[in-house]
Amino acid sequence: MSDVLVDSSVLLDGRGGNGPWRQWSERALESAAETARLVINPIIYAEVSVRYSRIEDLDVAMRPDLFVREPIPYRAAFLAGKVFLLYRRRGGARSAPLPDFFIGAHAAVVNYRLLTRDPRRYRTYFPDLAVIAP
Repeated sequence: MSDVLVDSSVLLDGRGGNGPWRQWSERALESAAETARLVINPIIYAEVSVRYSRIEDLDVAMRPDLFVREPIPYRAAFLAGKVFLLYRRRGGARSAPLPDFFIGAHAAVVNYRLLTRDPRRYRTYFPDLAVIAP
């Protein structure tokens, strides 16, 4: 069984009402769950937490039997810092979310596929990363 790191965008879409990405995100998540182990990290958990007022409700939604929780490897943190620096040197906005770089680096250093609906930055800064996206 392979591993897929699930970007918070996909998780938020599936729990966010009737937005334009809801259907794609739900189908993609179901498809990935059929063939892969779904993984999240503390950054993804934190980003999804904005939809919940209580941690208990978030933990019910992010069931440990469905989403494996992993720490971010230190190698990934190092890589995230380096690609963020490259992004800034290329003129990237200071307000760009560093969490995306942590998520991409995590998937890259442990050789996970990344399920996201927003692949542009991941494909640019992690060109060898296998991305599942629309």
